[in-house]
Amino acid sequence: MSRPELLSSHNYRSDGRRPKELRDIGLTLGSHGHADGSATVSHGLTCVLVTVYGPREAKNRANSLFDRAILNVNVDVPLFSGGGSAGKKRGRGDKRTLEFTSNIKSTFEPIIQTQLYPRSQIDISVQVLQQDGGLLQASINATTLALIDAGVALNDYVCAMTCALHDTVPLLDLTSIEESDLPNLTVAVLPRSRKITLLTLETRIHMDRFEQMFEMGGAAGKVIHEEMLAAVKRRTERLVTAMGKGGRDVQHAGAGGAATAERIRDLDFEMEDF
Repeated sequence: MSRPELLSSHNYRSDGRRPKELRDIGLTLGSHGHADGSATVSHGLTCVLVTVYGPREAKNRANSLFDRAILNVNVDVPLFSGGGSAGKKRGRGDKRTLEFTSNIKSTFEPIIQTQLYPRSQIDISVQVLQQDGGLLQASINATTLALIDAGVALNDYVCAMTCALHDTVPLLDLTSIEESDLPNLTVAVLPRSRKITLLTLETRIHMDRFEQMFEMGGAAGKVIHEEMLAAVKRRTERLVTAMGKGGRDVQHAGAGGAATAERIRDLDFEMEDF
């Protein structure tokens, strides 16, 4: 069976999008009622649920730090998500899972104001519900919203995006087919300070092409940031409304519809800001 064409002669991708067009984005805060904070984020068919517990007293005081909180990250990639290979579930000791966990932890350790929570711990659990490319970007974006939902102090939002190059044409928000066939990178940006907290590159590429992909990913992060701000605003408004009704429906106060495709399609990014 032949693989689908990644980019047609008419500049359309295999799923019908333009090169700079993002998939539909869904952002929902407070989707898990028993956690201190939670968020479900979907980029197209990729869907991730992140729950946050804490800050809370460290379970093992011997490993706690007197001047700041410790950050624990757990990633679960079940079979039904489509992430297993040869019918095998990825365990916690799997190399790719360990690398994935390390990327998320190293991304948020400098962003969380851990000095405000001495002798405590913050537990982040990443549950992959479905994946079709862009798993790391979805997990980072969901973790940002889950931490905000838990009331954890952050220096800035963290907005991630995956991009690649097809010959000389940059592509944004990759599917699994595009990720497996093209050199790609994932960049996590801080919109307010315009700093980079994570940059992963899957293969070697020329420096000129790297710069082009890097700028494209940074510009797309601005779009993700706008969608996050809208989702947090919806969550806050519905919490205030629920509190005014005596606390009813607080658990579901973060249920917001997916962001409209019109806002994120055919974007004309301003590269000069990055």
